[in-house]
Amino acid sequence: MILVTGGSGFLGAAVVCRLVARGDSVRSLQRQDLPALRELGVDVVRADLADRQAVIEAARGCDAVIHIAAKTGVWGAYADYYRANVLGTRNILEACAVNGISRLVYTSTPSVIHAGGDVEGVDESAPLATHFETAYPSTKAEAERLILAANGPQLGTVVLRPHLIWGPDDPQLTARILARGKAGRLRLVGKGLKRIDSIYIDNAVDAHLLALDRVAPGAVCAGKAYFITQDEPIPQHDLINGILKAGGLPPCDKSISPPAAYAVGLVMEAIWRLLGRQDEPLMTRFVAKQLATAHWYDISAARRDLGFVPKITVAQGLQLLEKSLQGNPRFSL
Repeated sequence: MILVTGGSGFLGAAVVCRLVARGDSVRSLQRQDLPALRELGVDVVRADLADRQAVIEAARGCDAVIHIAAKTGVWGAYADYYRANVLGTRNILEACAVNGISRLVYTSTPSVIHAGGDVEGVDESAPLATHFETAYPSTKAEAERLILAANGPQLGTVVLRPHLIWGPDDPQLTARILARGKAGRLRLVGKGLKRIDSIYIDNAVDAHLLALDRVAPGAVCAGKAYFITQDEPIPQHDLINGILKAGGLPPCDKSISPPAAYAVGLVMEAIWRLLGRQDEPLMTRFVAKQLATAHWYDISAARRDLGFVPKITVAQGLQLLEKSLQGNPRFSL
């Protein structure tokens, strides 16, 4: 039995479905219900990651854990991110110890090393950032430390850092680009010329299953972190306009300078705090820096240790996305 946390999310659901398809028994620990998983025969447990006893019980009888669940985003109270991402991870590690589980795959983010400037072709030797402008990468970095420190004779742990996951049914990156494109509120920062890499959903799932099958106490990948991308760095505007085209929308031809985007983010954050708003601002300083900088990574280690090879190219992924959107009203285009 494999426990997957966050099975109701975009990546989590895709991982669960692939595991079921290959014949694995799966239990999903999640906060939201997803009837489709129950119909597949998945043992769904609805609970909060911060509930220590519930997490321990959910892991009972399991052989391995893929820990995907997290509080994501760039806005909100630090305490909320800490509760989900750090305390939740501690509970997962305790559940592994109590239940004698020997394999753990953890989903992190490349944002843990992003210090604000360009990140071009770096590998896993790059240190974690020492300053974060938002709680998400800060708490994910802390959780990474916990996961890697827990690697040992009884538990083999591995950290994956998939970058900008997108594809059919994506409620985050893909949906936001399409929604803002349709509303005419999309702007390229610095004309979108900086090169970025990303990961198509099916390739991200491949990486998780490869890591699951290889991690074990003493394995080559145990106690290590790996960047996971398409290995196709392209100008940011190519990916954005490719997604717009897949959704039947015209390309984005409006841009804003990086300093202006940062200033807008600063002002919007101040307004949101003044008004006590809980929803995410249209722009923040963190997002402005992300959009104004290059970020692509060397995935040689994942190729070597995990056997990870992106099977679907960006161009192929965009074609699959277009086919999905033509028959999928989810994004209300």
